[in-house]
Amino acid sequence: MIHRSIRISMLTLAIICVSSSVPLSAGEDYTGWELYSEYNELYNPKERDSIKGDIVKFITVTPMKGMVPGTAFILDEGGGDHVVVHLCPESYASGRETGLRRGDWVKVKGVWADVGDETVFIAAKVRKDNEYAFKVRLTSDGTPFWSMSPEQLAKEKAETE
Repeated sequence: MIHRSIRISMLTLAIICVSSSVPLSAGEDYTGWELYSEYNELYNPKERDSIKGDIVKFITVTPMKGMVPGTAFILDEGGGDHVVVHLCPESYASGRETGLRRGDWVKVKGVWADVGDETVFIAAKVRKDNEYAFKVRLTSDGTPFWSMSPEQLAKEKAETE
């Protein structure tokens, strides 16, 4: 009887360890940025839009209380109009890891959202030129890439290459 309960406990522990590691890798924290989070619910794919301009600088943002920091940039649309563009959790990609740089002229697809008392643009894709795009969400429904399984992400990346 004791051996059976030990075996069941060990099996339960193994299942918990395996399930808690999928799809995230060790060290990645996307708290608050998850697929069904309050923040992600702000992404309304029916309201898709695009904006363009020059990247002024990358910044770190924490859109809502309890969220881990995220990567964003300030976009100069011209005429003095600046927009804060939210990209992703920093643990998914930092400004340096996006392949984008200050001064790049970009076109951003995504949605407008009111986060607290600020209107921001939540990006799905940032296109730098005809050769390069940094994608963080499915444009069609806003599914964040960091919430996908490794297989889903590999398939999405293969389709865009």
